Amino acid sequence: MSGLSGNSGAAGEIIVETQRVGASLRVAAVDVATGVEVVFQAPASASRVAIERLAASKLRYVMSKAHGAKDQH
Repeated sequence: MSGLSGNSGAAGEIIVETQRVGASLRVAAVDVATGVEVVFQAPASASRVAIERLAASKLRYVMSKAHGAKDQH
C-alpha cells in the first residue's frame, strides 16, 4: 500500500508518501516550500492523521536544526 497526500499546517504544505513494508510503513515527507525531506518508519496500524502529525513535527525539527546550524557560521 502506498499513498500520497498534501497537508498544509503550521510547517507549510507537506507531501506525505507511505509505503507498506511488512508490519511497518515507510513514510517520506517533504516540505514543499524548502524541499526538506524526512523519512521514518511507523506501525502499519497508525492512523493517517497521526502519521501526518509526526511528519510535520519531524520536518519542523529538522528545519530548526538546519536553521540553527546556519546561524552558527
